[in-house]
Amino acid sequence: MIHPVKPLAFLTSFLCLNAITLPIIAQPQSKITLTIDGLNNKKGQICASLFASNKGFPSNGDDAVQKRCSSITEVPIVMTFENLQPGSYAIAVLHDANSDKTANRNALGIPTEGFGFSKNPAIFTGPPKFNEAAVVVAGVNTNINIKLQYLLGG
Repeated sequence: MIHPVKPLAFLTSFLCLNAITLPIIAQPQSKITLTIDGLNNKKGQICASLFASNKGFPSNGDDAVQKRCSSITEVPIVMTFENLQPGSYAIAVLHDANSDKTANRNALGIPTEGFGFSKNPAIFTGPPKFNEAAVVVAGVNTNINIKLQYLLGG
């Protein structure tokens, strides 16, 4: 005669063992859909750098999590950053009018090309800090709009 507790114990052990060996389903990755507007002209390209911390933000693209450049065919420009973990990110955008992948400045250090940042912070004496431009990415898709600024007419 089979004791009723033993089959239950076996079933419980079997279910626990299978629960351990089943693959863990990963959370869906997030993405940012970036819309860039306010271009003064369609010369050159738009370059955007995505940062996950203040390290290198906003000017050292080598510290960016992702970066991309796009020729200007239609306005507004739409770019997507994919495969992101939830967290805080800040984006720096450059209208690289002469396609040299450099934020050009005049002799006084004033940018001669258009630029912008996530959250569109006001620019007074220099670029914003990471926390002034950071947005929280938590869902599947986060939409960010950046309006470019031109200090010298672009």
